[in-house]
Amino acid sequence: MGRRARRTLLPWVLLAPALTVIGLLLLFPLGRILWLSFRDFKLRNLMSGESDFIGLDNYVALLTDPYLWQVAMVNTVVFAVVAVLTTIVVGTLVALLLSTLSTVPRLVVVSCIMVAWAMPAVSGTYVWVWIFDVDNGVVAQALTSLGLLDPSGHNWFADRLFFYAIVTLNVVHGGFPFVAVTVLAGLLTVPAELHEAARIDGAGAWKRFWHVTFPVLRPVFAVVTVLSTIWDFKVFAQIYLMPGGDVGGSDMLNLGVWSYVRSFGHNDYGLGAAIAVLLTLLLLVVTVFYLRALFREDGLR
Repeated sequence: MGRRARRTLLPWVLLAPALTVIGLLLLFPLGRILWLSFRDFKLRNLMSGESDFIGLDNYVALLTDPYLWQVAMVNTVVFAVVAVLTTIVVGTLVALLLSTLSTVPRLVVVSCIMVAWAMPAVSGTYVWVWIFDVDNGVVAQALTSLGLLDPSGHNWFADRLFFYAIVTLNVVHGGFPFVAVTVLAGLLTVPAELHEAARIDGAGAWKRFWHVTFPVLRPVFAVVTVLSTIWDFKVFAQIYLMPGGDVGGSDMLNLGVWSYVRSFGHNDYGLGAAIAVLLTLLLLVVTVFYLRALFREDGLR
């Protein structure tokens, strides 16, 4: 084997262990889910290990189910859009604040906000459930003391809008530190001369950010947006663990939780797998569309 061939082959040899692990951990489960989605696989099949091939019947049942279009899809898409935008805006504002601090205060603030990012989703969700508890929640007690809420309380989790508002608070609280630290790292690489030149030309803070900072940080915003989109489209624990978030047929389920409830609540693993495949395809479409729109400029394609 020649030297050129060895140089070409060497990177693949070095990557082979990692690619093998990725294949086992990711590709096999994806293939298994896709296989299940074409079969009539219920609890009896789980016990026997045998199942019948039914082709596209699960997908036909899924796409003709009004619950998909009226509840699950709406919850998934609208929530993800609102959560991603809010997370990026809050994270960017925090990053801009951090960029104005000196080293020691910045280190203290970053350490504090990273606690929220490091908190497990289960623990964070139960904290928000406690905050909005019907009887003893912080919000209920505060509003009752101000005379804005009846002493009998209000079930925030029974209303679809309030339910997802709490989920959004939960997700943004756990996600903005990652955006803030990532954007901060990008802000520190922007040459100060660019801001100084824009300031001399009379540009205000907003114009300096939009015309100087944002173009330089466009790849950074691409990364955080794509990752936030993937995370928020497949949010599970923050919905499932909230009161009413695990009830099949309710108005609170998104595609991820609906897939779990159909599979393990109704023992319909074939239809649950079809929902999971639909969610994966939706994520791919959204990600590809966003990247094409973001990198449309010649210099970033």
